[in-house]
This record gives sequence, C-alpha cells and structure tokens, in this order.
Amino acid sequence: MNPAHIHLLLNHFPTIGFGIGLGLLLIALLWNSHDLKRASLVIFFITAALAIATYVSGNDAHAAIKDIPGLSPALINAHESAALVAFAFMQATGFFAWLALWLLRRISRFPNWNLAAVLVLAIVSSALMARAASIGTEIRHVEIQSGQETSGADPGPTLARSWALYVQTHSWVWPTCETLHFIGLSMLFAVVLAVDLRMLGMGKKSLSFAALHQLLPLGMLGFGINLITGIMFFVSTPQQYVGFLFFLKMMLVVAGAFNVLYFILLNEPWTVGEGDDASKKTKLVAASAIAIWVGVLFCGHMLPFLGNSF
Repeated sequence: MNPAHIHLLLNHFPTIGFGIGLGLLLIALLWNSHDLKRASLVIFFITAALAIATYVSGNDAHAAIKDIPGLSPALINAHESAALVAFAFMQATGFFAWLALWLLRRISRFPNWNLAAVLVLAIVSSALMARAASIGTEIRHVEIQSGQETSGADPGPTLARSWALYVQTHSWVWPTCETLHFIGLSMLFAVVLAVDLRMLGMGKKSLSFAALHQLLPLGMLGFGINLITGIMFFVSTPQQYVGFLFFLKMMLVVAGAFNVLYFILLNEPWTVGEGDDASKKTKLVAASAIAIWVGVLFCGHMLPFLGNSF
C-alpha cells in the first residue's frame, strides 16, 4: 500500500461522514430529538478530525503519482484548491459542533444559534467536499473528465500556489505563524497537563473536573491556532511535509481529538469532585492523552532530523 492508497481510503470518511451527520441533524431538527442532535454533532467533530489526516495525505499521494504520464496538472491543482476550501469549512463545522457539545454540559441544552451555524456550515462543507471528490475522481478517470485542460502545461495560479507565493515574498509571515504556532501549542499543552494530571491524582486535588472543564475551550482555541498556522506552513511549503513521520503526527492529532470526546461525552470524569480520585478508566484515558500530545510534540520537533522538513 502506497500513499495514494492511504489517501483514497481516507477521503471516503469526510464525504460519507458529513453526509451521514447532515442527514441525522436534519432528522433531529425535524423531530426535535436531543439524542440525534448529539449524535450528529459527534459525527461532525470526528469527521472533521479525520479530515485533517485526509487532507495532508493528499500531499504524499501527489508525490507518488506526479511522474505518471498522462495526468492533468490542471486537475490535480484544481483538486488541491477545492480540497483546501472544503477542509477549511469542515474544520469550522467541527469546531462549532464541539462547542455545542461543550455548552451542553454548561447549560444543559444546545443553543439554537450554534445548531444553526453547524447546519449552514455542514451544508456548505458537504457541497464543497463533493466538488473536491468529483475533481479528484477525474484525475485518473479520463472518461468522466469535463473538459479541463489535460496537458502537462503549467496550470497557472491556484489558491495554494498564491498563498505559497505570498509567504515567499513577505518575510514576516513565516516567523509570525511560527510564533502563533508555539503560543497555540503552549495553550493546548497547558490545558492537557492541567486536566489529565489532575485525573491521574497529581496536582491540586481540591479542583474538581467540573472546574477544570471550563479550561477546555482555552485548549481548543490553542488547537485552532495550531491548526490554522500548521496548514499555512503545509500549503506554503508542501515539499517539507512528505513522509511517514509527518503523517504519524497528524494521525496522533486525530487520536487526540477522539481522546477529548471522552471528557466531553461520558459522565465518568464528572464524578471526580473536590478531593476525589478518578476511576482507573479515566486515569488510563488521561495518561493516553498526555502520551498522544507528547508524541505530537516529538514528531513535530523531529521533522528536521527524521523527516524531510527544513
């Protein structure tokens, strides 16, 4: 199995996942079903997380097929730009879905404005993802191509290329993004340590999980900053982010997204009050969260030495 196979496997999840989530949300709104609303929001969040690995795997897939004769550079670049726009909307949908799940614990209901935002973003994301998938299919299936240029000529500027050119011609952009990236990482890791070390019985036991739960949006904000700046790095210099180590880092990020759902959805962490010890299951999840994000840090820092970066 080569990188192209992995990308082809993963790209089914965003397309199908968002379709299922959107269908469930529409039924939930029609029937006013709390459980279906919750299920659809979880699907959106999980699918948005999987979309991260799906999007970055496209770079390895491109590297694997770029020398195959007969492929259309115009279609490849159109697919890349369409996928970038769809990815941005999917991440916005995932963020608002997570926010709704977090607010459910604070106010015991889903805010109408939040559900409306998720619905609109999900509809737009599904349409954009379908377009990106359609263009991607045409790359290798000439029988369904819709008249796009198929020669080997330079396809001209695209969204990704325009951003790369902007970074290359403005020296302040990269260091600014690096600074924001480390700030976001510090915010995220601080919240991970504060919550998970407490669940492991370390630190101040006078803090309940309900109190620590209020920190989660700060960690999500840090993750959002990291995601935005990280994609900026990826789009501007894609040649630096090819290989197993970077893909492993992104898969660990996806694992971290699944991990945080435990503290959002399950009731077990909420039994940890002031002075209480967490259950063994909660401690195991907390330890795995620290291991996951330490792994993300390790992979990121080792990219110049074990990967292809810089």
